[in-house]
Amino acid sequence: MPEITSYIPPCSPAPGTPTDDDDVEPSEIYRLYAPAAPTTARVAREFVAAALEATDRTSLIENALVCVSDLVTNVVQHARVDDLSVEVAVCGDRVVVSVLDGDHARRPRRRVARDGQEDGRGLALVRCLSVASGVTFVWDQLNVVGKCVWFEPLARTGP
Repeated sequence: MPEITSYIPPCSPAPGTPTDDDDVEPSEIYRLYAPAAPTTARVAREFVAAALEATDRTSLIENALVCVSDLVTNVVQHARVDDLSVEVAVCGDRVVVSVLDGDHARRPRRRVARDGQEDGRGLALVRCLSVASGVTFVWDQLNVVGKCVWFEPLARTGP
């Protein structure tokens, strides 16, 4: 990953979302740096599950694992990078999970999957399993050097 000197904090609320100023700065951030390889999705799931368990956010694990797996797989399949990072940021009652890579030219886009297609549903699934999600560009001091695809997982309800 390129050296990142600034990007929008991982706990910044979505535009128009009311929040307390205390919740913008993360109280805890967990980071994983990994190669953009097919096995990284599994490692990212284990990392996110461990971070959510350590912060007593177990109701978020199931949805967060589906989402992070999809986002990491997207980087591996579509971004032209050697590595990526995964962040879990705890901001008061909120948790934001981010997948960062250094390919700012290839932006994620939702597609409509046709019957029988195995791909094309991932970002729609992330949206369904999240309170909020989006893409933020990563800047060094003057230039865009990557992107951050983030989501705030929904808590699992029921048994």
